[in-house]
Amino acid sequence: MPRAFYTDHPWADVEVERKIVADADCVIEVSPNNREETLATLVGDAHTIITCWAPVTARVIDAAPACRHIARTGIGLDNIDVPHATRRGIVVTNVPDYCLQEVAEHALAMIYSLGRKIAQGHHDTKRGVYNLVQTLPVERIAGKTLGIVGLGRTGTLLAKLATAVGMQVVATNRSHKTPAGVAWQSLDRLLSQSDYVSLHCPLTEATHHLINPTTLALMKPSAFLINTSRGGLIDHGALAAALDAGQLAGAALDVQDTEPPDLETAPYNDPRVIITPHTAFCSTEAILELRRRVAHQVVAVLNGDRPENIVNGL
Repeated sequence: MPRAFYTDHPWADVEVERKIVADADCVIEVSPNNREETLATLVGDAHTIITCWAPVTARVIDAAPACRHIARTGIGLDNIDVPHATRRGIVVTNVPDYCLQEVAEHALAMIYSLGRKIAQGHHDTKRGVYNLVQTLPVERIAGKTLGIVGLGRTGTLLAKLATAVGMQVVATNRSHKTPAGVAWQSLDRLLSQSDYVSLHCPLTEATHHLINPTTLALMKPSAFLINTSRGGLIDHGALAAALDAGQLAGAALDVQDTEPPDLETAPYNDPRVIITPHTAFCSTEAILELRRRVAHQVVAVLNGDRPENIVNGL
């Protein structure tokens, strides 16, 4: 009987997946924790590894001689040694498009929370402070310039949503191609002109700490930074220093370089910084879609069919 080894999951159980893979007579075993040593010890004769955030390293992969498929319950592949899996002839899949709407909506919500001081007003009133003047300035969002760094699917969808509420949208990407109504700008020009800067690019060697002391210095003192992409795009120490120096007005961060971050340290403890716990991708609808599609990928491979979204060309 085929066996799928589930390294970790942020939902309550794996019954959605269990019911679907049963069509291939597959059973699911869930790891008690996501430590590499535990995974390498328990993966055993698994035909499939299903993973969310746990490290599926070369050691874990080599401990699973029967493995034919590694399925990522998400988009990014940072936690999987894809080159090693490829050398082993193991198919690696992900689900790159299940939460596009959610991420774009979350970024837009962060823009409103920053500009309209929604989070600050909520925080103040819960402390017993009801003071309009203390909340000022509060800004009109329509007419403001949104700079989008990276025009993949979430960046493009955010541009559409922001345009619909009256924002002026500019963007930068490698191709210089933009949707209708969105002007392409260099990164430096975008940073210097935008009222809001939202990051939507992958984390690579080239984009690691893309937001750093040099690029932060280009932003307007009244501008806000939003990140729903990858924590490593921002040098968080530099962001804390820039906020202290008044180089920008605030930030909203859904992803951090280390998760969870130390919330007692800057920039996370700065009242001008909104933090959400990596929830931009979440919705009831998106998570159910993700889990179903991953389970169907597992079934496809076990049945000898080609699953959707193979990332390593096998």
